[in-house]
Amino acid sequence: MLISMPRRRIAAALASAAIGLTLLTGCSDDVSCGLDQCTVTVQRETNASVSVLGVEAKFVSADENTVTLDVGGEQIQLTKGQQAVEVGGLSFTLSSVTQDAVQFEVAR
Repeated sequence: MLISMPRRRIAAALASAAIGLTLLTGCSDDVSCGLDQCTVTVQRETNASVSVLGVEAKFVSADENTVTLDVGGEQIQLTKGQQAVEVGGLSFTLSSVTQDAVQFEVAR
């Protein structure tokens, strides 16, 4: 049985929407997600970890300009104003570091 082109497009759109919703279900109050990007805010005094876009990111340490995260078992350093760091097909960018919290972006 052949499926017509319009029905294939509808099926593909529904499948993409379902995948997008699946990616968003891991988001909590500390994570604000769009379809291909999430903004994550973690408190500096905690050993916070979040599951975002299918990967676990754990806060390790921070100073004024640099944040160290453990992403899927690999430690990465993000520096304010620097290019994104790629891990596992995702890009991590540091948005801000304050005395209380760290905010970073995760994108596909």
